[in-house]
Order: sequence, then structure tokens, then C-alpha cells
Amino acid sequence: MTFSDRRKRSSGRGGRTAFGGFAIRGFVLPLIGSVLAVVPLPAGATELTAPQAALYSTVSIYPPSAASMTVCYSFVCRRREILAFTPGDRGTLTRILAAGRASAAAERAAVQQAVIWFDRRMGPILGTNKRVANADVRAMDDKHNYDCWDTTRNTTSLLLVLQEWGLFKFHTVGDPHYRGNPLVLQLPHNTAVLVERATKVEWVVDMWPRGYAQPPDVMTLVQWMKED
Repeated sequence: MTFSDRRKRSSGRGGRTAFGGFAIRGFVLPLIGSVLAVVPLPAGATELTAPQAALYSTVSIYPPSAASMTVCYSFVCRRREILAFTPGDRGTLTRILAAGRASAAAERAAVQQAVIWFDRRMGPILGTNKRVANADVRAMDDKHNYDCWDTTRNTTSLLLVLQEWGLFKFHTVGDPHYRGNPLVLQLPHNTAVLVERATKVEWVVDMWPRGYAQPPDVMTLVQWMKED
């Protein structure tokens, strides 16, 4: 599976996950024994890891490209919209990431600003400017919200685009991660991840616990795994 310029353009309702399931506080329970769809893509592009590729194949969308990405919303990508990056978008994101060139910590702070930019860029288009923190089926407003699968896909896609543009100095895009242990009352949850090049420490970039246009959580994966 590769990071390709091809994609499936779709919007509105539809696009159930390839493995089925239902959302519970930002998590999808897969149906046992289902087969994930494999989307054939052309060779010659940046390769994705299998966990990264599964973010897209499981909902039958193409991975992002340097030119555009599919934005998922309405819980488990039931609604989709294409974000085609304009020259102005690229210029703004380049300036945002340039502010983080001094250190790895500064780059992570810049990534937070890039996620805020994404939220504001798509909010008025999707109606997610009405979204709330920790949205799940209890919000009774799926069409204006992201669950944690949506935020994991969208944030990972944005990070892959920034990486493709060569804007990361201190990090690479890692595999999405999952937590959930009912034995200690820890609810299921997913997140996007950056890996610091020098230390190999994994840092989560998690916008789901925050409301519209608020900075996403950025913390080590080790710390995030202990959160409720």
C-alpha cells in the first residue's frame, strides 16, 4: 500500500467501513472474521506501513497525496469531503511548521497549530465548527462531529501530507495507536502518532478529547496509554 496521488472522491453519506462495526466513544468494534479491503495503488510513491494503510482500506478511501486528502467525519467516516490543498493552504502550513525548526519540542508545538488550522479550515465546510470534545453516539449529533477513528484518520493524513512536503525536521509519522482496558475502566480510544527521529520516542497527536479549534493533546505514547 502506498501514499498515492490517486484517491476516491466522495462526499455525503456512505462509505461504511470494510469490516463493519459500531462506534462506542470514538472506537469501532470490528466484526470477527471480516476481510479488510485492499486498495491497489500505483508503485513509486512513499510507502505506508500496514497500520497506516489500514486506516484507509478499512473505509474504502485512498490515502492522502501531496495535493489532497479525504476528510472523514460523522463517525467512522460515514461522511467524507475532499480537502484539496490550495497554494495558500500550503504556504500557511509551511509557515506554521517553519516556526518549529528550532527543536523537536517546538516542532510538536507547530504540529498542534497545524491541527488547529485543519480544524478551522474544514469546520465551516463540514459543520464540525459545532463539534464537541470526546464526541460519540451519546452526542446525538454525528453529522457535526468526529469520533476518534475520524480524528485518527484525519490527523494521520494531515501529518503524512506535511511529511510528504518535507516540513518535518525532527519527526516522522508513526503508526496509529489504540488503548482500552475495561478491567481498569479505561475506555477504547485511538490516536495519530509522531516518532521523534533522534530518540525514537512516540508522541501522540490526539484532537478527539478537545473541542473545536482547541490544541490537540500532545504527549508521549507511554503517558497517553495511562490516561482514562
